[in-house]
Amino acid sequence: MQTAKELKELIDQLPPEFQKEVRDFVEFLLERKAHKRGRKLRQDWAGALRDYRDQYTSLELQEKALEWRGD
Repeated sequence: MQTAKELKELIDQLPPEFQKEVRDFVEFLLERKAHKRGRKLRQDWAGALRDYRDQYTSLELQEKALEWRGD
């Protein structure tokens, strides 16, 4: 198993766009690990349906959201 220093040396050799991908992947792994311990309430969806507020009532929008989510 590689040490953090060895991993940093490898990452430093990558172009910046690949370094960003490595960072994104590590953040993904950390988030996945955190979800396994205990799921925290995510609210990153807040406001995501605002474009539909003039097309649907709140009840219709709730039903559509469940439909789009696959529930």
